[in-house]
This record gives sequence, structure tokens and C-alpha cells, in this order.
Amino acid sequence: MLGLALRTLRFRKGGFLGTFIALFFGAALVLACAGLMETGIRTAIPPERLAHADLQVVAPHKFELYRDNPDEDNGKEHTDTALLPERVRLAPTVVDQVKGVRGVESASADFSFPVAIDGVPATGHGSASAGKTTPRGQVWLRAPAGETVTVSYRGKSREFVVAGTSDVPLFADQDVAELAGRSTVDSVSVVASPGTDIEALAAALGRYGQVLTGDDRGLVEHQDAEAKGDGLIALAGVIGGLATMTAMFVVASTLGLSVRQRARELALLRAIGTTPGQLRRMVLVEALLVGVVATALGCLPGRWIGEWLFDMLVEKGVVAEGVVFHQGWIPLVVAVGASVLTTVGAALIAARRAARTRPTEALADSALDTRWMSVPRGILAFLATGGGIALAIVTVAVMEGPIAASTAGPSVILWAIALALLSPGITRVLVSILRWPLRAVTGVAGELGLLNARARTVRLAAAVTPIMLATGIATANIYLQTTQNEVAREAYAATLRADTIVTSTTGGLPLDLADRLRATPGITAATNLSSTHVYVIAPFHDGQDDDGFPTHAVSGDIAATTAVTVTAGSIDNLSGTSIAVPESMGYRTGDRITLRLGDGTDVGVTVTATFVGVPGFETLLMPADLVLPHTTDRLPQQILVRGDPAAVAATVATVPGAVVGDREAVTAAFNEGQEVGTWVNYTLVGMIMAYTVISVVNTLVMATAARRREFGLQRLTGSSRGQVLRMMATEGVLVALVGLVLGTLVSAGTLVPFSLVVSDSIFPMGPAWIYLAILGVMTALTLASTLIPTWRATKTRPVDAAGLPD
Repeated sequence: MLGLALRTLRFRKGGFLGTFIALFFGAALVLACAGLMETGIRTAIPPERLAHADLQVVAPHKFELYRDNPDEDNGKEHTDTALLPERVRLAPTVVDQVKGVRGVESASADFSFPVAIDGVPATGHGSASAGKTTPRGQVWLRAPAGETVTVSYRGKSREFVVAGTSDVPLFADQDVAELAGRSTVDSVSVVASPGTDIEALAAALGRYGQVLTGDDRGLVEHQDAEAKGDGLIALAGVIGGLATMTAMFVVASTLGLSVRQRARELALLRAIGTTPGQLRRMVLVEALLVGVVATALGCLPGRWIGEWLFDMLVEKGVVAEGVVFHQGWIPLVVAVGASVLTTVGAALIAARRAARTRPTEALADSALDTRWMSVPRGILAFLATGGGIALAIVTVAVMEGPIAASTAGPSVILWAIALALLSPGITRVLVSILRWPLRAVTGVAGELGLLNARARTVRLAAAVTPIMLATGIATANIYLQTTQNEVAREAYAATLRADTIVTSTTGGLPLDLADRLRATPGITAATNLSSTHVYVIAPFHDGQDDDGFPTHAVSGDIAATTAVTVTAGSIDNLSGTSIAVPESMGYRTGDRITLRLGDGTDVGVTVTATFVGVPGFETLLMPADLVLPHTTDRLPQQILVRGDPAAVAATVATVPGAVVGDREAVTAAFNEGQEVGTWVNYTLVGMIMAYTVISVVNTLVMATAARRREFGLQRLTGSSRGQVLRMMATEGVLVALVGLVLGTLVSAGTLVPFSLVVSDSIFPMGPAWIYLAILGVMTALTLASTLIPTWRATKTRPVDAAGLPD
């Protein structure tokens, strides 16, 4: 069987080349995404500033969050690991306790805090953790020794003398408490005594906190790395899953077309006594030979693509700087396994019909090519359609706001699978509809092309499928992103009632600045605002995920600067343990809730108001006095001000690091922040689109090149080369139109439910030229991939072409 498969590959190189290309690029794409996922899981950051320490002791910053109500879970605890959003710190006494552990040579406290040096934002540290001794009032940084710099911090400023050169600002430990505004410790750097067993020492230090070893020590230097690592895992999982499904789709379609083009050959094999099992094994061995070689070669560019993507994500701030890209044996196994399983599945599906058909029927079917529906195909189409409908119902009935994309987005693949399985029947109907207008403008040659299309709807559907897939995925994903962006902009504009917003380059604003602004003539309202997340601990809330609930810590003139409609109680003068919640959470005024704040502290609060905001963008409102002590910087991040902008600017002019922005500037900054997510989505989806475009060209070239004998016979009967080209142009236009119609239906199955949820419209938001550009590009690719191979095929003399094998 192996020898027969090798001989078949030798004489059918063109047919198997399409399968090779599909598997080659599919393996590269899957490997790149698997490498990104491994990188996110590892989040390996070799330490730099603290590389001299063998261990780092930090406060635990994760906890187990119940997924199901523990009171109704029959003793089973289903939990998710949640990462606290704020920095959790250690008591200063821990340093001395760690020093007393056997095997510890030295232990020093590490501090990280925001500052601005001569107006440039930076992160300062204590010099002791870096092994430097620094006199009070001096700082190590990238500047000549003896130079004087102005350091702004927490709304204040001081002058420091440069003690020496350092890559990061290092301050004397005596100055740290003032600069950081606290005595708590970010981490304890531990140097082990010579000959000490590091693992045993780590176990002994476990009583004081979480102990980091190896590359995990670098997490201390990059506070956002772990959270961004979780985001990278989710991003790689979503894109990798979509890439894998697309690859399976493309390979199955390409291999199916290759086997269908050999229908007469396979039918003859059945007629001379080949058993169905032998036929299946032959096709499977052929596919595996091609698949193994294509996958092995595809893994080479897979690493380069993964590294390039990773570098782009670091540059855009999606991944923390310092994280090392990892693509070990596990991503390789995933890529190879996915490719091999895809090859085996596609080969078995492709060989199934030829293997089960009786020899005489097989010969007839190879000529007519009209049978396409089978029981398994019908069942799969029914399941895929049902899955798409189910996701649409869940999106409309359950989801609200941007989160609706989590159920609407995956449905594009289900709709694509459903329409691909039904495409021969749908194609027949669409060809009958489009035949008459095309016949009117294409003449005799066009009529011949239309007759070919009617007689070969099954093969035509194989050419339509990749066009449908490319159009559907491109339209759905691009307009999902444009709609999300537009909805976010509208929501931000609706919630922005302030005339000006005061922010800081030094990590926070003075606690009394809002009161000073409120007392300034010309200013009517001022509200402190800081953003964080909190978790509902009791009673259990089933609408909570491991990110918790977004929360604004506010104080001051809350009602005047907050765009919500209060439905019960009052949001004025939130204080103590009072809280205002969105009505959608299901609470009523007077309800008692236990919340876990951003640093892990549990507090009991009372609901004193409920409100309605912009659906999908609602946040809890809590008193700033309650929340700020449990945030990383413990200061207001913003002050929302209503009144004369000139009066605001004059008041904050004396506050170091304070920045005043008007509505236009703040909105522009928000839009700029949205562009990062847009870039990530477009880049990663663009890769999948490039792959589907390759499959479009690949499939059409295969389908056209296999018709050289037909072209030769047609020319021998009197058709000119130009007539053949016009015939194929008509077929190409028909294929493009059917593919674009089906692709539009695929995208509509995703976009209509999502748009109904976020904008109460069946149409997505975004410029129409994007859709028109997709249609134009796909039409041009279809015609080019049809006419160029036809032109090359008709260069052969008709007599020679007529003698070629099928």
C-alpha cells in the first residue's frame, strides 16, 4: 500500500500540492499560537535589578473564587483562581523574621513606587535591595554624578543629588517611606548562605509568604507581567482555537477536492477488485505522507512567526517587557498532533464515499458528480446549525455589552461549517437564481460556463467553500471590532460629564486636591475617582467571573459628575461602608454584602443605592475612603471637574505631576487606548485571513488546473482560446458571487445577534468600505486564481491536452 501511495504521489504531484500548502501554513500558524500560549503560561522573566538575590518573598496575591454556590454544591468545591488586581504587600517586620531563618545570609526589603524625575515618569526603588548604600537625599540613575534633579511624588516634589549611574532610579532607604507614602514592603530579597539547599530554604520561608525562585523572581520587577500573562493565554487560546478550526476546515476542503478530482481513478480501482478498506488505507497513507512532510517543514516558519508576533505584542504593551518567548516541545507536539489528526480526519472523510459506493455506481458517479448528501453529513450540518442558533439565542437573551462577543464570535465557525456542509445544495439554488442575469451579459461562452456550473455543483461548491470562509471570518471579526470600538466610544462619551479631568504622572493626586478645587470660584463640582475591581464573597453571585466587578472609588460631588440614573436610594455622600450598585446585579437597598477588595481585604458593605448606567459598562460605586487604602498607590487616579477649565488649570498648577485634560483630549486618549486592542485583533485575525486567502488561491488553482483535458477537448470541438477564457471568467464570477453570498450569511449569523445586544440594530457599526473592500479583494482573487491557470492550461496544444489523464 505504501508503494502504491508513493507512485500515486509521483504522478499526482499537482493534486497533492494543494494539500501540502494547506498543511504547511496550517502547522506554522498553530505552532505560533501554541508558542504564545506556552509563553503566557510560563511568564518567565529573568530577574535583572534583583538578580543577586536567590529568592524573593512576596505576599500571596491569588485566591480561589467559587464558580458555583457552595451552599448548593453538595460538598463539591468548584473554584477558579483569581488574581488580585492591586499590589499586595508584606509588613516591614517580615524582613527581620526572614533574616532569622537558618540558611539566610542576608535579606533586604524592596520597594517600588511611581515618581517623575525632571517631569519624566519612572519607577523608583530602594537602593538596599540592589546592594547599594545611598546617603539620604541622593539617587542613583542615568545621569552624571553630582547633578541635581527634581523628583515629583504623590503631589509633592524634592531635589535630589545624583550619587552615581544606575539603569533604574534607586533612592536611600531613609527617603523611601516619604516617597512611597508607606512602610509596607513589596518583596524581600533573600541571599542564601553558601551551600544552602535553595528548595529547602524556599520551603522554610513559605510561612512568611509566597516564595519565588528561578525566572519567577522577575515577576517582582514587572508588576503587571502576571496579569498580562493571563491575558496572553486567553488571547492565544482564542486565536489558536480559531486558527486550528480554520486549518481543519481548509485541509478537509482541499483534500476532499483532491480526492474528488480522482473520482474516476478511484472508481476504476473499485471496479478491478480493490476493497473499501484498501481504498481508505491508500488515501490515508497518501495524505499522511504529504501531511508529515508538510507539517515538519511548516514548523520551521512557525517559530519565526511566533517570535515576530510576540515582539509585536511586547511593543504594543500587551505583554510585559522582560518576558522571554518560549516555544518548547509541547507547542511542537500540539502543532504536529493537530496537523496529523486533521490529515487523518480529512482523509477518512474524503475517502468515505468512494470506498462505500459499489464499483458500477462509482464509475457513474465519477462522471456525473451529483451525489453529495449523506446521513453523517446531514447530522453534522444539523448540529452545526443548532450550535449557531444556540449561540445566537444566548447572545441576545443572556449577554449584554461587549461581553456578548464571547458568544457571538465563536459562532462564525459553526455557521461556516453548517453552510459548507450544505453548500452543494445551496450552490445549486443560487446558480439557478444567478443564471439568468449572468446569461444576459455573457453570451454564448458564458452560457457554456453556466451549464458547466449547473452540471458540477458539487465541485463548484468545493471552490466556493474557501471564499465563503475567508469572507465570513474577515467580515465577522473586523465588524465585531469596529462595533465594539464604536460602542465603547459612545459609552465613554455618555458617562463623561466632567468638563475637565485632572490626572497625575506620579501615581496619584493629593487627597485634598478635590476639596481645593471645589472651593475655587468658577468650579461647581469635583469628584475623586479611582478604578479597581472587587469580588463578591457572600452571598454567592453567579454573574461574577475571575475578574470580579469593575468598581469606581469616588468621593465629593458624585451625582454631578457621574452619568447614572438612580433607581433607589441616593449616590450622594457615599461614605463608610455604603455602596451603590447597578440594578442589573439584582440587589436592593439595605442588602448586606461581603466584598473582597483589590488587595484581598474582606469588608462588609450595605447597598444604599441602585442605578442604571450604560449596559455592559456599569461599575460599582464605593467610597474612596474605604477603597483607596487597599489600592496599589493609595491615591486618587483622577479628579472629575465641572466648571471653568482655566480655574482648574490655575489651581493644579502648583501640584507637581498634575495634568489637566479637557473632554476632547481625554476622549482622544481613550480612543488611542482602544487602538491597541484593535491592532491586536486585526493582526492576529489578519494572519488567519492570510491563511484562508492562500486556501482560496490554492483551491481555485487546483480546480482549474485539473481541467486541462476538458479545455483541450473543448478547443478541438471548435472553441477558441478566448471563448474558453470567457467561459471560465463566467464560472469565476459565479463562484465569487455564491461564495460572497454564503460568506455574508456566515458573518450575519455572528454580527446580527451581537449588534442587537450592543446597539439595538441588526447592522454592525463601522464604515461600509470595509465590506466593499472584502468583496472586491475576494472577487479579484477568485478571477485571478481562475483565469491565470486557465491561460496557462490553454497554452498547451489542444491535441496534446486532450490526451492528458483526468
